[in-house]
This record gives sequence, C-alpha cells and structure tokens, in this order.
Amino acid sequence: MLQQIFSPSVQHTLDLIGIFVFAISGALLAVRKNFDVFGIAMLAEVTALGGGVFRDLVIGAVPPAAFTDLGYFLTPLLAALLVVFLHPQVERIQLGVNVFDAAGLGLFCVTGTTKAYAYGLNLTASAALGIATAVGGGVLRDVLA
Repeated sequence: MLQQIFSPSVQHTLDLIGIFVFAISGALLAVRKNFDVFGIAMLAEVTALGGGVFRDLVIGAVPPAAFTDLGYFLTPLLAALLVVFLHPQVERIQLGVNVFDAAGLGLFCVTGTTKAYAYGLNLTASAALGIATAVGGGVLRDVLA
C-alpha cells in the first residue's frame, strides 16, 4: 500500500488550488475567444476537471470525485466569475498563473499516478494515466475552444 505524501486535508486543499488555477486558464482562453459567460464557465469546468474525470472513469472510481465533492464543482465556477469580472487584471498576473499551472501539472501527475496505482494498475499504466490526469483538461480545453 502506498504511503500518502500529504494528509487528506492538505491533499484536498492542494487539489482545489490546482483546480482553481486550471480553471483560470480555461476561463481566460474562453474570454480571448469571446465566449459568453456560460461558455466561460463550461471551459473553466472542463479544463479544471477533465483530466481527473477521465482518470476516474478509466480506473473505475465511479462516480468520479469531481461529481461527489461540491468543492470540485464550485471552485471552477468561482475562477470563471473572477475572470469574467476581472479578466484584465488576471491577464496581468499571467506569469504567476503559469507558475501555479506548472505546479498543478506536477501535482496532478503525481496524484493521478498514485491513485491509478492504488486501483491496481501496473507502474507503466499508472504513469501514463498520471500524465493523462495532468494534461487531460488542457487537451479538452483546446479541442473545445
């Protein structure tokens, strides 16, 4: 059995921070593409949660965590609202957003890998699913935008 790196509450907080930053990147792209407020919210949700939902469906962790924890659903909506009302200011801190985005990629790659391994996948499949967890939302964002 894998030893947990962080306590569950710290892990949950880190998940929400990563989700928030990923959602900002999706919402900013939607603003740049002139989406309406519903399109902005949808792209924020898909970007933030897409990789984790994909991972959970592949490993059989159903329903996916994104649908069982209200915080996972509300955090991207909060990020979308922030971008809708403050997008010029958010654009100005893009470098900081990129740093957190990179940290989120690393965090979600590790957590995705460990969750897949805990569900019985071998090391190679777990690593591949960890990568898919980290980049899946961004891929979906780009396809939808």
